[in-house]
Amino acid sequence: MSEPIRHLLKLADLTPEQILDILNLADQLKYERKHGIPHPLLAGKTLGMIFQKSSTRTRVSFEVGMSQLGGNALFLSSRDLQIGRGEPVEDTARVLSRYLDGIMIRTFAQQEVEDLARYGSIPIINGLTDYAHPCQVLADLMTIRERKGSFKGLKLCFVGDGNNMANSLIVGGIKAGMAVRIACPAGYLPDAALMDWARKTGDFDCQPDVLGMAKGADVVYTDVWASMGQEGEAEKRRAAFKGYQVNGALLAAANPGCMVQHCLPAHRGEEITAEVFEAHAQEIFDEAENRLHAQKAVMVTLMK
Repeated sequence: MSEPIRHLLKLADLTPEQILDILNLADQLKYERKHGIPHPLLAGKTLGMIFQKSSTRTRVSFEVGMSQLGGNALFLSSRDLQIGRGEPVEDTARVLSRYLDGIMIRTFAQQEVEDLARYGSIPIINGLTDYAHPCQVLADLMTIRERKGSFKGLKLCFVGDGNNMANSLIVGGIKAGMAVRIACPAGYLPDAALMDWARKTGDFDCQPDVLGMAKGADVVYTDVWASMGQEGEAEKRRAAFKGYQVNGALLAAANPGCMVQHCLPAHRGEEITAEVFEAHAQEIFDEAENRLHAQKAVMVTLMK
């Protein structure tokens, strides 16, 4: 077993061995769930779920996951808890640490997640920030390994906005041992420091050339062009990302049997065609299901 993990703030904090340990546990928990084997590993534990950004999948998967593990999940909306406004984050962290056994937070600033971990005394899980989405990428890696058997020799290509998904896929993909390619237009690049790290650490490239980046890919991944909070930029982004669509022509450049992944919600006709989405719906919804299993593995790893 690898070194114990205190928090899941971003995948860059984890070693490749720690990531694999979480994926192996997720596989085991999924198997047990499918075969009716109960696993009340967090009986008597309570997870606080702080949502400054709303989400269907994140709330349902954490709440159901905690219930399946024998614990309780407590939903705290931004109305219930004005972190940093009514009370400084360092005080909120210390108060909640007296009541809860762990916190999952979905918010805007990565610093808020880092501060909760710094001042609190319980595990903190990043449910999404503008910088990173580690839980989603653990589910993605789980799905890729289920389909492909291992990560060895695989090429992952992300098409679209260099956002939190691109940032986390770069780290997760490189740490898993895959080649990673990012196709995105100038002005929408992933985090520069992460790209420098990826170039030094593994097989990585980021270019505006969509077909060039998708050539020989085993996994093609996309996300919406305008994320939550960017609705005002929707028209500008539609113009910028024209041509950055996962469609038949792009998949023709990829390897035969290429997987398609999407973190959802999907806008058919924008970042992905309806035809490609439906042809790959099984693996996309396997990926959505695996959020549950991967997050359960994270909670058990941190909170048991």
